[in-house]
Amino acid sequence: MSDRLLVLVRHGQSEWNLKNLFTGWRDPDLTPKGVEEAIAAGKRLRGEGYAFDVCFTSDLRRAQKTLDLILEQMGSSNLPIICDQALNERDYGELSGLNKDDARVKWGEEQVHVWRRSYDVPPPGGESLKDTVARALPYYVKEILPRVLRGERVLVAAHGNSLRALIMVLERLTPEGIMKRELGTGAPVVYRLNADSTVASVDDLAG
Repeated sequence: MSDRLLVLVRHGQSEWNLKNLFTGWRDPDLTPKGVEEAIAAGKRLRGEGYAFDVCFTSDLRRAQKTLDLILEQMGSSNLPIICDQALNERDYGELSGLNKDDARVKWGEEQVHVWRRSYDVPPPGGESLKDTVARALPYYVKEILPRVLRGERVLVAAHGNSLRALIMVLERLTPEGIMKRELGTGAPVVYRLNADSTVASVDDLAG
């Protein structure tokens, strides 16, 4: 089995996930359920025998707190952690802070669906998934991938859309395919990479 280990984890449920609000770069905390999801992810990774050398996360506390809770459960709180806004969630612009149902009333069901599910149409003042890929992917290629290929065991705790940017490349998905790729909160996805950076195996550790 390849020793080039990369594990991606979406943060646990946030307060704004619970309230059905567009979050983006806003910075709500985890809910009690989100804390439980992060703790469960740490226990699952520990139970499967995983260990890490370095961790990456975003500038947003829901991802940082998820990572801290995972590492605490693994007895690995002393690992180096690198934070960068390149891994931040997609910026929803003028939608940020709005209830998704209220947004549908304001702009119409079809328009909001396009903003949420199209690959390259951004909401007003915000980012499309294509824009998110354009900042997250170069960061992955420059900062994360070389460590994995050197044999460092890497854990990334980030967000649904910034992780989709990495998964799009790892799993060679089309723009249509990545929009359909669901990521559960607090559910680790384990990749083993080949020497040429392609995926040797993938394992979803959803509970």
